[in-house]
Amino acid sequence: MRSHVALVPLLLLLVRAEDGRRARGRNKRWSASSESLKLNLPLSKKVLDGTKTRSEKSSHLLSIDEHDFTLRPAFAGPAVPVGVDVQVESLDSISEVDMDFTMTLYLRHYWRDERLSFQSSTNKSMTFDGRLVKKIWVPDVFFVHSKRSFIHDTTTDNIMLRVYPDGQVLYSIRVTVTAACNMDLSRFPLDSQTCSLELESYAYTDEDLMLYWKSGDESLSTDERISLSQFLIQKFHTTSRLAFYSSTGWYNRLYITFTLRRHIFFFLLQTYFPATLMVMLSWVSFWIDRRAVPARVSLGITTVLTMSTIITGVNASMPRVSYIKAVDIYLWTSFVFVFLSVLEYAAVNYLTTVRDGRNRQLSEQAQSTPCSCSLPQVKTMMLDGSYSEAETNSLGPVDSSQKQEQIVVHLALDHLPPEEPHCPPRGFRILQNTHTIDTYSRMIFPGAYFLFNLVYWCVYC
Repeated sequence: MRSHVALVPLLLLLVRAEDGRRARGRNKRWSASSESLKLNLPLSKKVLDGTKTRSEKSSHLLSIDEHDFTLRPAFAGPAVPVGVDVQVESLDSISEVDMDFTMTLYLRHYWRDERLSFQSSTNKSMTFDGRLVKKIWVPDVFFVHSKRSFIHDTTTDNIMLRVYPDGQVLYSIRVTVTAACNMDLSRFPLDSQTCSLELESYAYTDEDLMLYWKSGDESLSTDERISLSQFLIQKFHTTSRLAFYSSTGWYNRLYITFTLRRHIFFFLLQTYFPATLMVMLSWVSFWIDRRAVPARVSLGITTVLTMSTIITGVNASMPRVSYIKAVDIYLWTSFVFVFLSVLEYAAVNYLTTVRDGRNRQLSEQAQSTPCSCSLPQVKTMMLDGSYSEAETNSLGPVDSSQKQEQIVVHLALDHLPPEEPHCPPRGFRILQNTHTIDTYSRMIFPGAYFLFNLVYWCVYC
């Protein structure tokens, strides 16, 4: 009995020890599961760090130190085929003044370099950033006729290098380039422009490096959201050809060609409509009284100065080309119509002044006393009773000497044959009648301007 009592404390100690061991196991399992949940990893799988398990560096794995990468692959052998594909990210701007365009794109090169082959049990590729590019050979592709270009470096250099076990290499960069585009502005702003971005190897001729589009026309892809404020992008396409330099030889050159058609609505609002309204405003002077000199002169000068301002504003945003543009034809023709309306009033005012002066002179001559020096030869008759006293008194109350002269004139006029009325030509009558000039101008000016617009838009649209 005493022995059983002695065993009770021992059993209690064993039970407490077992409970403590179980509690510690539960805490350990819960802490492990919480860490796995934070890492989003399964509880039963342990993640291995590849940088710790790999026994050698990537440069050793690719045998970079064992080869001379200043030489191209298969040096002294056949040309290295380098496939190219491009993804256009954005077409940023088109400048008529500088005659260039700016484009951002992803440029990818594909070639095989057996010196970079490595053994892999999973046949998976290895991807590197721009730091490894400086240690291996890459194609020296540049943009022909480029003005500025740079590789993006935010947040790091936008360069990707992917190497496959068999030595296949993918080299991709994100670059923005500003290149020249020779534009023909003879139909501006009703024009379409075709620009090209050209790629070529700088050092290697076609005997050392063969550039080609990797998948033909499918090698060029564009973002559907690309848009420009002034242009409609009609199409992109690719071509390739050989370029010859007299001092170095033949080179493979790749072309990215795109066609742009300009939106006309902006220029209709900013140029064509204001010019047309100014021409129509100049016609208002034809309905203003010709004697209202300040009104018609101020209206004509205002329209002329406004047209000059429109022409100056358009030319300020255009390059100084040596040929006439379509917008120049329209603006200068409109300017001529406005200027002719001013000249029309100058002619009307001048002819009115001349006619008023002639009428004033005729009225003065009618009021003056006529003389016999301009009359034909007449037989002078003495006042010897051949005329009655009443006939002589009808000439008016003048003295005897003046009465004798007027009688002579009266006799001469009585013996002259009646003159036939003189009718001037029709054109001369129109010029004499200044009101008729304004009437004809109301029809001629609008009709001629409408005909000009009809021909202009049929030719350029």
